Amino acid sequence: MSDLTPITPNPQINQTTDSASPNEEIKVPDRNAKTRQLLGMKGAASGETSIWKIRLQLMKPITWIPLIWGVVCGAASSGEYTWTLENVLKSAACMLLSGPLLAGYTQTLNEYYDREIDAVNEPYRPIPSGAIPLPQVITQIWVLLITGNLIAIALDLWAGNQYPTITTIAILGSFIAYIYSAPPLKLKQNGWLGGYALGASYIAFPWCTGHALFGELNWKIVVFSVVYSLAGLGIAIVNDFKSVEGDRQFGLKSLPVVFGVQTAAWICVVMIDLFQAAIAGYLIYIHENLYAAILLLLIIPQVTFQDMYFLRDPLKNDVKYQASAQPFLVLGMLVAGIALGHAGV
Repeated sequence: MSDLTPITPNPQINQTTDSASPNEEIKVPDRNAKTRQLLGMKGAASGETSIWKIRLQLMKPITWIPLIWGVVCGAASSGEYTWTLENVLKSAACMLLSGPLLAGYTQTLNEYYDREIDAVNEPYRPIPSGAIPLPQVITQIWVLLITGNLIAIALDLWAGNQYPTITTIAILGSFIAYIYSAPPLKLKQNGWLGGYALGASYIAFPWCTGHALFGELNWKIVVFSVVYSLAGLGIAIVNDFKSVEGDRQFGLKSLPVVFGVQTAAWICVVMIDLFQAAIAGYLIYIHENLYAAILLLLIIPQVTFQDMYFLRDPLKNDVKYQASAQPFLVLGMLVAGIALGHAGV
């Protein structure tokens, strides 16, 4: 994959150089490629030499945001969060657990087991490009996993939980991350199971963790976050469009491979919109009508951007769609969390 962006040739340059013809494209480095690589986005650059930046690339920081936000939504749904220094520090530690540590563990693990696929889809990634040896990748996986679960234990003690709820969620999430990426199960080989595993990781696990940190986690919140994760399945499907070629070559049954790009795009947007609307219906059921109305209003611009970008060209516009439409999804999650906290669910 090229790390260079074509520009229109300058006729004056062509007059003074022997190697460039008037019809030849001259390429210059894409200045944003390094940033995209660091964040874990597609269309990045290779050639990074700082080992700490390479380790950060493996952890894909762009993927931490939904999990950190899920913690905020869970804290809101508890109805017990107050703005004290201790609670802010608790929240920060929980965000560190959900984002950089366990999401970083998940992404590094996935990079390790997907190194052959990435050699086709994203050869500039740290492992297929040879930027970091495999033993160092394995060490990073273990450090993130162990540190994350130790912090989960500490948060249970800090919250005074009689049952180690946060630790249980962390262990369960770590296990699902493993079977998502690693053989023999490798859930990502199945578009539906793999997509929902990601959706639960984005929404249900951090939501329940944030709730358990400040309140008592109950079955209603668990079911609510699990249902909301079906909208997260739509988010997960978006990530599959950049990998269609490699997934098809290696036999991974992602939804774009199984159903085709356009049908998978429709499945993606319908899942997101349908289950958000269902959540709004539940808010009406518990008499939180104002919050339900706000949530429904947030779906409108989301649908607009789905039509403008994603449905018209999913392969070209996946990143643009995520940047424009998904902020309304995550704002809707917070609205729903505040509504649950207000209702005392």
